Amino acid sequence: MQRQKSILSLLQKPSPASQNGAVGEAKGQGASLFPSKQNLNGDVCGSSLEVTGTDTPPEKVPRKVLPVNFASNAEARGSSSLFSSIMHKFVKADDRENGSLRNLAADKSSDVEELPRVELTAKPSEKANVLNVENDDDLRPETPATRPGISRFKRIQDYFPTFGEKDNSLLDSSKRIKLLQESIVGNNNHKNDSDVASKFEWLDPSRIKDANGRRPSDPLYDKKTLFIPPDVLKNMSASQKQYWGVKCQYMDIVLFFKVGKFYELYEIDAEIGHKELDWKMTVSGVGKCRQVGIPERGIDDAVQKLVARGDKVGRMEQLETSQQAKARGANSVIQRKLVQVITPSTTVDGNIGPDAVHLLAIKEGNYGVENGSTTYGFAFVDCAALKFWVGSISDDATCSALGALLMQVSPKEVLYEHRGLSREAHKALKKYSFSGTKAVQLSPGFSTDFLDASEVRNMIQSKGYFKGSPNSYFNAFDGVVHHDFAMCALGGLVSHMSRLMLKDILQSGDVLPYHVYQGCLRIDGQTIVNLEIFSNSADGGSSGTLYKYLDNCVTSSGKRLLRNWICHPLKDVDSINKRLDVVEELMSHSEIMLIIGQYLRKLPDLERLLGRVKASIQSSASLALPMIGKKVLKQLVKAFGTLVKGLWSGMDLLRLLQKDADMVSLLSKVFKFPILSGANGLDEFLTQFEAAIESDFPNYQNHDLTDSDAETLSILIELFIEKASQWSQVIHALNCIDVLRSFAVTASFSSGTMARPVVLPQSKTMTSNQGGPILKITGLWHPFALGENGVLPVPNDIFLGEGVNDYTPRALLLTGPNMGGKSTLLRATCLAVILAQLGSFVPCETFVISLVDTIFTRLGATDRIMTGESVPPSC
Repeated sequence: MQRQKSILSLLQKPSPASQNGAVGEAKGQGASLFPSKQNLNGDVCGSSLEVTGTDTPPEKVPRKVLPVNFASNAEARGSSSLFSSIMHKFVKADDRENGSLRNLAADKSSDVEELPRVELTAKPSEKANVLNVENDDDLRPETPATRPGISRFKRIQDYFPTFGEKDNSLLDSSKRIKLLQESIVGNNNHKNDSDVASKFEWLDPSRIKDANGRRPSDPLYDKKTLFIPPDVLKNMSASQKQYWGVKCQYMDIVLFFKVGKFYELYEIDAEIGHKELDWKMTVSGVGKCRQVGIPERGIDDAVQKLVARGDKVGRMEQLETSQQAKARGANSVIQRKLVQVITPSTTVDGNIGPDAVHLLAIKEGNYGVENGSTTYGFAFVDCAALKFWVGSISDDATCSALGALLMQVSPKEVLYEHRGLSREAHKALKKYSFSGTKAVQLSPGFSTDFLDASEVRNMIQSKGYFKGSPNSYFNAFDGVVHHDFAMCALGGLVSHMSRLMLKDILQSGDVLPYHVYQGCLRIDGQTIVNLEIFSNSADGGSSGTLYKYLDNCVTSSGKRLLRNWICHPLKDVDSINKRLDVVEELMSHSEIMLIIGQYLRKLPDLERLLGRVKASIQSSASLALPMIGKKVLKQLVKAFGTLVKGLWSGMDLLRLLQKDADMVSLLSKVFKFPILSGANGLDEFLTQFEAAIESDFPNYQNHDLTDSDAETLSILIELFIEKASQWSQVIHALNCIDVLRSFAVTASFSSGTMARPVVLPQSKTMTSNQGGPILKITGLWHPFALGENGVLPVPNDIFLGEGVNDYTPRALLLTGPNMGGKSTLLRATCLAVILAQLGSFVPCETFVISLVDTIFTRLGATDRIMTGESVPPSC
């Protein structure tokens, strides 16, 4: 009861004299918005306020819903009210608010005095601070939903009335204080941002320069580097020098900096982490700059997300623990080093999918070439498979061969010499450089990256690159026509990978020759696009493409081999018929086809696992890192164990097929069947490694590491890699079986009639008696341009060349109305030729053809068969 009386005394209205005194003092102060410290401690709140609450923070202002004189009237009547039991919740807001403001002014008077002066006048109708409730139905809590929509500026006006009004209780409301506090914090934050900007003014876009002092407007500007003023670098702390010493050479990558148990991004990289990963940005870290961070347990997911959106990501790791650093001296800083850079074109881990990931380098040259043609040397790498390819092409102004190279390789990134490509080559890069629905990164380099052929040889020899190749890398250039240009392109590729810290791949990689057209059916880049071989014209996806139609492969490496076969259809009748014999045998023995599929589904990606294990021989430096060495070793144990078990499952399939003499005889004509048993067989050799895995790493999927595991695993891998070429032979055999089975599945489960093509040798079609090549097709239908509910398109017959009974013209002029099926027939014919020379069955009733060396398509290039759209070609 005593507490209720004390609280009720607060509800009494101050005397008019005290109110007038307070208002008069406010008028006397003139422009000041806040009463002085003396006023706050004296007359404003009156002498009746005994509890000031100086030791507690300001409380939330309760909503006043009772008249000011309600309490005094109730006491005068001497009767209880309906609100007596909850009267203490409806205290007088003015006194509590004034007390809160007095406490704030006493603690932070300097901050309040520095606030800007605000002169806002409130309208008379807006001055009331007490809600006189006339209807009990309105007694509900005040929420944003119950307020009318008022702009923020209007609300501020309401909370800032002038001191000239009689009722100025809103002047001291906690809401107003909250707004003022937010204003103070906002000003301080803005001040901090300006301080950071001034500290790193060399990062400002208007002042940024490369390492050579060039501005972005300079044609020779190198966006990969950054100029840091020497005096600024000199005044940096040791950790700052560690970070900026690396970052100034890698401005094109997102650089994670390891600090204890966290990885942090700074400045420009912090903006990427804030915008793309929704990480909270703070002003701290190295040199008190903008930074975002993530615990080390989440770094792998963060890197994968950034790489998936096209970023290049680097990691600076700690080379020692904090205890080791302190042992070197009290002021010693933990040593750090850039140990890894992952890019979309060089990634080997994560969910990269079954498709090959290629990085391509091109060198153009047109000096001394006849007929005005242009020569391109190229080199590209699949880091996950640990394979390099080199070659060269001669092209004309249409860049059709360059387009074919780009479509076949489908690179994620293309390196080329800055100002070293013609305008036509630039157009071709932009036209054909897409990987599915994503554009390819085009990365220009300087002449220092693309060295002369002799300098490239010296660099490779001095740094010990390609030592892991079973044959000398130089042997890959034997079949390359323009040797020097290809070597120069390889030099550009090697320089780029050296910068990305991929020396283990360079030292262990195999170098192979690559031919765009040699020995195969020639399909240029524009034809690949028009026929929708790998991507459709609607959305760039694989739906409604020849690759999708033929892709019934089970293994990832089989899918990559299928793509390579489609890029290079055969031009040898015997090789075509050997593939067709295997496909036909599989179709006639569906049980074998089923068993093969069951075995193949057990296999991991053996090709990439073998590449990773081979690369580990040269990656001993990463195993020595105190923070990530155990993690790398654990992943390597899992990869090696999975590889050994996978190879054993694959060899089980090969041993099973060996029991069928006819099948082995047919398969041996397509690829070299590996030797599994006998003195030089792989069975006994692989059995020893399987036993070693079971004894030393029984739980290789999640092995608990010991101190001796690194040495044991290193010895096992070195012995295993001695037969790397034999393991590659086994993997290639399994891939070929997977692709041939895919052809058989496609033919067996087709919606329409499928026929084995009859391919005639050129000796029987090019004699003077016969007269020329032949193309005879009956019942031809487009393989994947099906109608609604899978209805087949109308079949067609085509007869070109010399027939059996009468002469048939060698050319066919096809006319008809728009949407009449002209483009469909043209594409169906071209696709049938490709299928036939791949060694696959053809969607028709009968198919007889002479070998085709080139396919051109131009008309109907803009038709979208799968969407039922036809656009007339422009003339």
